[in-house]
Amino acid sequence: MSSTAETVSKKALWGGRLLSALPLLMLLPSAAMKFLKPPEVIEGFVRLGYPESLALGLGILELACTAVYLIPRTSVLGAILLTGYLGGATATHVRVGDPFSMFIIPVILGVLVWGGLFLRDPRLRALIPLRS
Repeated sequence: MSSTAETVSKKALWGGRLLSALPLLMLLPSAAMKFLKPPEVIEGFVRLGYPESLALGLGILELACTAVYLIPRTSVLGAILLTGYLGGATATHVRVGDPFSMFIIPVILGVLVWGGLFLRDPRLRALIPLRS
């Protein structure tokens, strides 16, 4: 094991875990709703211009990206995949003319994904130093 694993303080580690948990509390239920397909989800898909048949595939994709993010060894890849997924959600809301309050949510989730990972992963801190 490398010595870089020891450079994360307990406060930063737990802060990163907390920040990382927040988007997971939104993404996991969102994926579950795409599997269950309640009427509200179907109405949302129609309003956003997507066929109902995409719900299952998007739910699987959302769950897979989240699972990759949850595994410490693959968390950076998971953050990249979630960034793409959330970017698509942002673009969809902008495309249909949703108000700012709707399309900013996936942006905030993406910031939380990367912020939590930055706090708990010394490799990312070394790659993106905020201090000189």
